[in-house]
Amino acid sequence: MRNFNYSIPTAIFFGKDQIGALSEQIRNFGGSRVLFVYGGGSIKQMGLYDQVVAILKTHDLPFWELAGIDPNPRIESVRQGIEICRKHKVDFVLAVGGGSSIDCAKLITAGFYYESDPWDLMIGKAKFVKALPLGTILTLSATGSEMDNFSVISNFQTHQKIGLGNPVMAPKFSILDPTYTYSVPKKQTAAGTADIMSHTIENYFTAVKGAYLQSRLAEGILKTCIHYAPIALANPDNYEARANLMWASSLAINGLLSYGKERKWSCHPMEHELSAYYDITHGEGLAILTPPWMEYVLNDATVEQFKDYGVNVWGLNPGEDSYALARQAIVKTQEFFMSLGLPSTLREVMIGEENLKIMAKAATKDGAIGEFRPLHTEDVYNIYKSAL
Repeated sequence: MRNFNYSIPTAIFFGKDQIGALSEQIRNFGGSRVLFVYGGGSIKQMGLYDQVVAILKTHDLPFWELAGIDPNPRIESVRQGIEICRKHKVDFVLAVGGGSSIDCAKLITAGFYYESDPWDLMIGKAKFVKALPLGTILTLSATGSEMDNFSVISNFQTHQKIGLGNPVMAPKFSILDPTYTYSVPKKQTAAGTADIMSHTIENYFTAVKGAYLQSRLAEGILKTCIHYAPIALANPDNYEARANLMWASSLAINGLLSYGKERKWSCHPMEHELSAYYDITHGEGLAILTPPWMEYVLNDATVEQFKDYGVNVWGLNPGEDSYALARQAIVKTQEFFMSLGLPSTLREVMIGEENLKIMAKAATKDGAIGEFRPLHTEDVYNIYKSAL
């Protein structure tokens, strides 16, 4: 196990009616003028929008809205949000929704203190210095953005989708009420589950030895998704299923699973290129790419970890041949994603061969991706081809 510094600074208010903590928490972090960031009409349909507005008005917290955040949040929305904050002297940002709204809000908080284009922060042209305080109310179990310091933003003018983390962007608090996810459509519940599992898998499959506890925690999160996602799809108002998926979303990427390991993403940078060029649902892309990635990185050096995955997550017979177990586990993974109604090939989401080489080069523009088995441009291209 590697050395690590433990820091998960976000305060979590989990469970029914925890929105009651909202005004006090905003005040605790110096908030008096609020930017309210959200996506489409779902928070209005469920009544959450009215709840938030009523709380802000009741507690004399002036607010301005930034609505219509896209599923792959655009840099244009970030620029618009920063402009609103500066114009109205906003001192607190509140994101209500899923990872897209939260990611957009994160870069707004950091870009507020940068005088030029906030995209400079994402491409490394400028450094993060500080950020406005951020609070979140989660409505979709998927990205884990409610409890980490990462932001993923798209720039369709440059065909780039970039994920970047910095401690200044970590939310100060997040309100996690599983009842807010009851109305999430089946497609988004399924895609969100694939995202949670992908975060966990990216932390699980590493070359670092001896991080036994982290691996067992990861297996628990994967088994939680496998158990509860079908229940949530069949019965959207099942509180137990929604609660377990929501907490799994946060724990999968808040750092708990990666402390003591080396976290270098593989499937995520590959999927970001798919979204940058084709604007597909992130979780669907991950569900498509994960099984062929697993097959590609399976070799003598990695097979025993795949065996553990098959035995401890999927309950396969430990007495079987290691390679046979590994391949069964990969098949189980793909079959599970398909059972949730997720696509299994790129062609199902209207992606052909035309941009595969371009995307492979873009995914590896800074060098090999991944650490479990480093992937170069040709490797990524081969995985894309096998996913067609």
